[in-house]
Amino acid sequence: MSIAEPPLPPQRPAPLDRWRERLTLDPRRGRLYAWLVPTVITFVAGLLRFWNLGHPRAIVFDETYYVKDSWSQWMLGYPAKWPYDGDALFLGGDTNAFETAGSFVVHPPLGRFFIGAGIALFGPDSSVGWRFAVAVFGTATVLLVYLVARTLTGSIVFAGVASGLIAIDGLSIVLSRIALLDGILTFFVLLGFWFLLLDRRRHLHRLAAFAATHPERRAWGPVFWNRPWLLAAGAAIGAASAVKWSGLSVLATFGIWVVATDALARRRAGIGIWPADAALRQGPVAFVLFVPVAALVYLASWTGWLVTYGSYDRPTVDAAPAEGLWSWVPLALQNLWKYHTDIYGFHVGLVTPHSYESPAWQWPLLLRPTSMYWNQSDAGVEAVSSIPNPLIWWAGVAAVIFLLVRFAMTFEWRYATVLTGVAALYVPWLLYPDRTIFQFYTVALVPFVALALTFALREAVGGADAVPTRRASGQYAVIAFLVAVALVSAFWYPVWTGITVPYDFWRLHNWLPTWI
Repeated sequence: MSIAEPPLPPQRPAPLDRWRERLTLDPRRGRLYAWLVPTVITFVAGLLRFWNLGHPRAIVFDETYYVKDSWSQWMLGYPAKWPYDGDALFLGGDTNAFETAGSFVVHPPLGRFFIGAGIALFGPDSSVGWRFAVAVFGTATVLLVYLVARTLTGSIVFAGVASGLIAIDGLSIVLSRIALLDGILTFFVLLGFWFLLLDRRRHLHRLAAFAATHPERRAWGPVFWNRPWLLAAGAAIGAASAVKWSGLSVLATFGIWVVATDALARRRAGIGIWPADAALRQGPVAFVLFVPVAALVYLASWTGWLVTYGSYDRPTVDAAPAEGLWSWVPLALQNLWKYHTDIYGFHVGLVTPHSYESPAWQWPLLLRPTSMYWNQSDAGVEAVSSIPNPLIWWAGVAAVIFLLVRFAMTFEWRYATVLTGVAALYVPWLLYPDRTIFQFYTVALVPFVALALTFALREAVGGADAVPTRRASGQYAVIAFLVAVALVSAFWYPVWTGITVPYDFWRLHNWLPTWI
């Protein structure tokens, strides 16, 4: 006679699985969390960015260019020259000490327009006004990360983790509290990326509907002109290019991504000549919808420069047009082309040594962050460093490599999409190893690094079919990691925001000798 073994006790679901079950059983609660999670995360991000925004009341790092140039552009329509002691005059209240002669400025006008609007709103003597626009864009970027992640996966948890990482990341915070262009650039790049995801979803549904109504194999598929999200993406990335030329590499890279994803979708739809169908029929249409609107937005950003006189490379109204092949082009556009050739020459020839320069190969290792501000007094040290949360950055770089390997194994389109964003914003900088560039340029990369890290954390948890104990241990490990990330951000926040701290406390943050 055998004695039956007692049944094993039911295994308790993993903590996040229990939460998901409750949302599934109560759809109203699910809808509530779909609004509550991004609202809370965006609110926290706003607190971290807007708190004591006017401190330090000093021209911090390259604010020496963007604050004064944005204000003169707002007043004149173009950036003007300032006296040699322009910083001291501006800080002392003489905010209209600029001249009428145009200054040679090496970035397009759109970012300065937004900074100038903030200055006009609060007054040029308000350091809050100098940084208000970048704080708005930095906070909105956190919400955009949530929307992008939710569009990629449909998961509230996934989107909450990805946007939460950005909310508390140091580089994202610092570039939301200093009047530089890179935080505004990040917003428009990510906005265009989100619009492309929405276009892809709609485009795939239409191709799937075509395949369902045409079950027979066809050589050629439909050509769609009605793609409003693609138009919107072109406008957003055109705006990014109108902030900094870094947006141009994004425009080119994601233009290729649009054609490639369409080609694969046509293959799945049973279209016989799918490569040529995507490249030679739908591809030119996508180009017409994507690129010209970007060019128009970019050109429109120069309106103030085009309609005024006295700005750099913009002669007076009485100047004669150029003769020869391009004589039919309006004089203003000829001047603008000349200005762009000067800007290009500056960028490719910029090799001036700087104590905080960091070539792109160093960025993954986080070897040389930028000290934006440092002041020591009897009360202690005030510092603003562009260093990201080290755990987020280093784990995120490892996650990018992990995603690359996983994509080679699974061909998961989400991984490819995130990696495309990383490539668009990182690889072009490797082509200029001798140019003077800085680590804080990676702020535009941080959203994609955070998405890669969130995907890696999800892989660490395991799939829905994994053993409950495996998922539980994985979820507890991920929660522990996220708690550690939050604690590191709390530790670093004072030296991201210029809070007065003891000198020894500041020294504790110099984990590498090159971080000083």
